[in-house]
Amino acid sequence: MDSLRFPDDLVRAQQAWDATYQALAAPHPRYSAVLRRRLLRLSVLLHTHPFWSTTPGGVPAARVELRRRARASTQQSRRERSA
Repeated sequence: MDSLRFPDDLVRAQQAWDATYQALAAPHPRYSAVLRRRLLRLSVLLHTHPFWSTTPGGVPAARVELRRRARASTQQSRRERSA
């Protein structure tokens, strides 16, 4: 799966989904209805992205790899900002 090249918009959507999910997981999240709507829109975008129709091999494994890479990229950005 390391050979897969994910489109930037797909990675950004996954990062936004992760951030929105984390915001909803916080105790007593503010704007929970807005966050739930955003999570739903991002879920649809991620699920229906045209990239999945061109993915060689297994789509489930590619989705897992997308989540892994998006999280790694977010963590690296945080480290760079704090350095």
